[in-house]
Amino acid sequence: MSSRANLSWGSSTLELLPERAAWDPQRRALLVADLHLGKAESFQAQGISLPSDGDQGNLNRLLALCTRLGPEQVLVLGDLIHSRLGLTGELQEKLAALPDLMGCELVLVGGNHDRGAVFPSLRAQPSLQLGDWWLSHEPERPPQAGLLNICGHLHPVAQLGQGADRLRLPCFGLDQVQQRLLLPAFGDLTGGHPAPAGLERWVIAEDQVLKLPA
Repeated sequence: MSSRANLSWGSSTLELLPERAAWDPQRRALLVADLHLGKAESFQAQGISLPSDGDQGNLNRLLALCTRLGPEQVLVLGDLIHSRLGLTGELQEKLAALPDLMGCELVLVGGNHDRGAVFPSLRAQPSLQLGDWWLSHEPERPPQAGLLNICGHLHPVAQLGQGADRLRLPCFGLDQVQQRLLLPAFGDLTGGHPAPAGLERWVIAEDQVLKLPA
């Protein structure tokens, strides 16, 4: 059985999911960031051989979440793709079919890797407000007090243990001072960077979301 963690902010609650996503049950909105679809193909175009089956695993995970939760919106907080080199005709077809397969609207908040890409029936848009959330790709200061900036871009991980026993686990990171929540990268081929010091952190270990001691 999987476990999730709850984060309360203002009048809203956000569920932090072990699938490296966040769920707003009040607005029935599913938030993900940094899928980096087409990354293997981008490397292949530069002569580096990587297997090409990672995208389907990421998309299947997203579709499974939609089947379970029944969102009205899926919001991708940037870097839906890795680069234009990887935006193949096959990937274009998959993205065009995605809203129907999910059964809901797909909204893309444009990220740095999405710049210059032309998506089928999808337009990247600027940062936006959704209730108590200010949704962006890169960290931003919300335009008004009281909003929590939820963003991607940094691919936060927590480093646990030392030496041979050291683990690097994807995590959510909450900065109470900056009023910001960092989402882990949803994609499997994304790597990660240590979450900044001083954040409240929830690590993802298999199918569990676990809060680390301060």
